[in-house]
Amino acid sequence: MTPLLEARHVTKIFGGGLFKRHRTVALEDFSFSIRGGQPSITGVVGESGSGKTTMARLVLGLESPTQGEVLYKGQDLRRLSRTEWRAFRRDVQAIFQDPFEVYNSFYKVDHVLTTPIAKLRLASSKHESRALIERALEAVGLRPEETLGRYPHQLSGGQRQRIMVARALLLNPKLIIADEPVSMIDASLRATVLDNLRQLNQEFGISIIYITHDLTTAYQISDNIIVLYRGFAAEAGDVELVVRQPQHPYTQLLIGSIPLPDPNRRWSDEAPASAFGEQASDSSGCKFAARCPHAFSLCLEKAPPLFHTNQHRAAACYLYQDYASIRTEEMDKVLGRRTALSKMQPGQSPVSAWQTLGDTSHTDAGT
Repeated sequence: MTPLLEARHVTKIFGGGLFKRHRTVALEDFSFSIRGGQPSITGVVGESGSGKTTMARLVLGLESPTQGEVLYKGQDLRRLSRTEWRAFRRDVQAIFQDPFEVYNSFYKVDHVLTTPIAKLRLASSKHESRALIERALEAVGLRPEETLGRYPHQLSGGQRQRIMVARALLLNPKLIIADEPVSMIDASLRATVLDNLRQLNQEFGISIIYITHDLTTAYQISDNIIVLYRGFAAEAGDVELVVRQPQHPYTQLLIGSIPLPDPNRRWSDEAPASAFGEQASDSSGCKFAARCPHAFSLCLEKAPPLFHTNQHRAAACYLYQDYASIRTEEMDKVLGRRTALSKMQPGQSPVSAWQTLGDTSHTDAGT
């Protein structure tokens, strides 16, 4: 079955050329696919500069890859006809980080809801359009009579973001790409927005790519997770396995850095140092070798492939070189399995959901 959306060996390089000698590899040899009819939530996590937002812009068609291709139903986004592009825009929706910047302050919030209905001819009358909008707002927990007719500054950040979730729902998409959707709203409202996203997945069958630097919310909402570091996939697989028992040293570092409200848990002052330091930074091997306490000579020679360490997990680390490797385009082998139980109950706060993890073997990782 042809995937709904697929990235094949995508690389994105910024800079270079005659006058700009410095080149930044934002994403390197990244492959990933979303299949229609199999709704899932995949978290993409990593620190700032890891390539998360670049990946989102590429699969949304807002950027063109330097190498590789992004396909919608088997067709390269750069070669879609006008009709195919319209279908892509309906099937693949986005929710961005800042819920204020997406609004034009001169218009009432109704404008972001009525515009897609008019552009895509979703309603034949104003009455039908109003009914569609009201149903979408109610689906995300907003009262139409208290929301419509107001300007963006008259609503809270959580309300503005939920309107964007409702806007995405209006189009009945197959995939939503949510780029840091809760990072700029109050912590008390994050659980509400996460509940809305999970509802879209479970009740409406919409797949979600959830992009974040916050492992706690990624753990709460995702079925699968991809950990990015400097543009490459360090680890991927079932979220329960990756978060509870991280294998890649970078994933261990990320998870060990998460603060838990436990006065008896000590943090180390800093992460263990690499034995290679600057020597690793200049090598063509593993990008994490300069920070990795487990690095050895092979790590400097060539970048590690993804080693298939478990049926539902792979890690790009030579510590697991005894396992069979998989190609980047085969990452789907470790993704797609739905977790048995949801980690966060409706209305539960992000902090209390994360506390359910308790003490795990990764707590001694560097901070």
